[in-house]
Amino acid sequence: MTRKVAMAGFLHETNTFAPTRAQMSDFEQGGGYMPMARGADVLNRGRGINLGIGGAVLHGESAGWDMVPLVWAGAIPSAHVAQDAYDTITDEIVQALRDAGPVDGVFLDLHGAMVAEHVDDGEGDFLARVREVVGPDVPIACALDLHGNITQKMVDAADVLVGFRTYPHVDMGETGRRAAVQLDRLMERGAPFAKAFRRIPFLVPIAWQSTRAEPARGLYDLVSGLEEGGVSSTSFFFGFPAADFPGCGPTVICYGDTQADADAAADSIEAAVLAAEADFAGKTYDPDSGVKEAMRLSQTASKPIVIADTQDNPGAGGDSNTTGMLRAMVANNAHGAMGNMVDPKAAAAAHAAGQGAEIEIELGGFSGVAGDAPFAGRFTVETLSDGHLVATGPFYGGAPLDMGPSACLRIGDVRVVVTTNKAQMADQEMYRFVGIEPTEQPILVNKSSVHFRADFDSIAETILTCVAPGPMPVSPASLPFTRLAPGMRLEPLGAVFDPEKSTGGAATQTA
Repeated sequence: MTRKVAMAGFLHETNTFAPTRAQMSDFEQGGGYMPMARGADVLNRGRGINLGIGGAVLHGESAGWDMVPLVWAGAIPSAHVAQDAYDTITDEIVQALRDAGPVDGVFLDLHGAMVAEHVDDGEGDFLARVREVVGPDVPIACALDLHGNITQKMVDAADVLVGFRTYPHVDMGETGRRAAVQLDRLMERGAPFAKAFRRIPFLVPIAWQSTRAEPARGLYDLVSGLEEGGVSSTSFFFGFPAADFPGCGPTVICYGDTQADADAAADSIEAAVLAAEADFAGKTYDPDSGVKEAMRLSQTASKPIVIADTQDNPGAGGDSNTTGMLRAMVANNAHGAMGNMVDPKAAAAAHAAGQGAEIEIELGGFSGVAGDAPFAGRFTVETLSDGHLVATGPFYGGAPLDMGPSACLRIGDVRVVVTTNKAQMADQEMYRFVGIEPTEQPILVNKSSVHFRADFDSIAETILTCVAPGPMPVSPASLPFTRLAPGMRLEPLGAVFDPEKSTGGAATQTA
């Protein structure tokens, strides 16, 4: 029997404290995602790449689905999704679904932590609209980021929510495949799974969520091991801890043949996460001490010392242009490279001057982040690039990226990758496309928190985490929350959020 399956995607991770909103142009360009696609382009562009849609397409082809591609759109994390972008994309997907006529199932590639200017629960509202179109009996399956802030509205509207199990997210495509398999099971059985949903009462800093280390590694081993017998699907979501609304926080969602099956799996995961609360911790450095430690270690290292500039991570809403780590590298006469510094004006100045020229510019520091400012200096334009590259590492998974006009600018012994478009520094090719060989640098400064590890662990002597000024503090307790769920702990073993005592206010946002 051939099953007709509608397929779409809408992805955004929203940091409600970040400086810049996501506009329609950001979804059209895609950033670290593929550009916006419609109709057959959803299948052609998505097939096999490391995104949920990629894994789902491959499964659909092998299962003989009659796939009906609608619309797929994703934008790099930022502040709220602009109202016109949210409404335009959701309206287009919903209308395309209506036009498709009756379907046997719906596959959606979502993030799970989208907040629009006018809608707190971006995915919940969207899923409710999809449910209204297809009715109560057509199964809806969603592939989701493990940073999804899963809400009851999402759980109610969808038949199965399937989350990533790796951070760095090297299993995005695999998660899409797993969600598609669950959709096949639902279409075959003709009845929904039993659901068990649990909320975890503390926020977890993203810097300590890597599944390449404990406690997350062991937790996800448990999650995957419970998916057997009468338990159909198990997911633990860390949540994205920089979203100021009541649905922010970690969650567990399990599905089973019976309610007892689902509850038993969810209870086991919940208990393990609660028991690991104290273990979500790590060491950080201020910029100056971090650079000095990296320089000390590099004297005897055979591979680069890698520094995570975690608080300006564009994968968590940063604009990738703060200058704290650059100042520390220059002030300490360090030798190395850093990327990416997203500064269209600086990139344009470099291209206007030409390769080999020296230019006096103010670089970065223009997003209004407290404690940050542009870095004024005289730079040599070492190389120029049109910004097109293929990111071959395990995170981007062979995706083509368009960084826009780009350059390698050098000041002293520090080389800076300067780009026009924003994407997280999570692939070695993002240095090589401007002529920097990352394996030959004593020190690398990556504007990323965890994703870079997928491609840099193998070339790093060690990794340090530094806390230069940026819009994504290492600890969520530093964020000025006003609307979290009462009783939520702001960090592991930390203070409890009390809305009556809150004096916070969201950071100033710019269009």
